[in-house]
Amino acid sequence: MTNRFAAALVLALACASSRAAVIETVISPNSFVVEDGGQRTMLAFTGTPVYACGLQRFLAWAKPLIGQRVEPTNNGVASVVVDGATESLQSLLVRSGWLQPAVLDDQAQAALTERRGGWACASAQAPFDVLRATVDAKILAGIALNESAYNGHAWPWTLNVAGRGFFFRTREDTYKAIRFLISDGRCDFDIGLMQVNWCYHRQRFASPWDALAPATNVRVAEDILNENYRKTNSAVKAVAYYHSANPQPGREYLARFIRHLSQIDRGL
Repeated sequence: MTNRFAAALVLALACASSRAAVIETVISPNSFVVEDGGQRTMLAFTGTPVYACGLQRFLAWAKPLIGQRVEPTNNGVASVVVDGATESLQSLLVRSGWLQPAVLDDQAQAALTERRGGWACASAQAPFDVLRATVDAKILAGIALNESAYNGHAWPWTLNVAGRGFFFRTREDTYKAIRFLISDGRCDFDIGLMQVNWCYHRQRFASPWDALAPATNVRVAEDILNENYRKTNSAVKAVAYYHSANPQPGREYLARFIRHLSQIDRGL
C-alpha cells in the first residue's frame, strides 16, 4: 500500500462525521466489521480471498482501512475514498490482488498476472490455474515462461517485435505500442502472456486491446495448442509447433519448455 493511499485514508477519516459508518475491524479480504453509531454489522464480499502470501500480509496491507468511512452507493455497494476518489471497497480489494471475483474482469486479470497483493507469493502456475479452460495449467505456464518470462514469471504486457522482446509497465502502454506498429503497416509481432502472433492469429481476437487481456490471450493459445494436437496427435509436437513446425527451432523450444516444467515442479 502506497504512502499516498495511507495518507488519503487518514485524511478521509479526519473529515468523517462522528456518526459516520467506519471500518472497525478487518477480518479477511471478504469480511469486514463496520461500526455505525455504536452498532456493528458484518460487511461481506463475494469472491475468494487470495492467501498465497498469508493472512498477516493482507492484514498489514489493510491496516490503514481501519477507521475509514464507508458509504453506500446507489446500488448498495460499500465505497471508500482512495486518493481523493470514491471506489467500491470490493473493487479495491480485487484491484489490489487480495480478492478473486467469480468473474475475472480486467482489473482482476491484471492483479493476477501482475502478481499484485496476495498473488505476489503464488507459484508460476497459479495464474493459469485460474485462467485455463481446456489445457493443463502447468503446460500453459511452461509455454508462457518460454514466451514472456520477466523476473521469473510470465508478464502480460509483453511484445516481441521481429524477434526482439519488449516488456511494458501497463496494458495501456503496450496497447499504444501495438497501435503504432499497426499504423506503420506491421504485423510481425507477438502479443501478451502467450505471445500470440498478430500476423497469423489476429482474426481470433476482437481487437488488439482484446488480444492483451490475459484470459483471452490464454484462450487463443489453448485453441492453437488443441489444433496442433488434432493435426499431429502428439502432445509433444503440439507444444513444439506452438513456436515453429520447423524441427530444429521446435526441438530447442521444447527443451526450454521441459526445463520450465521442472522449475514449476520444484516450486521455483
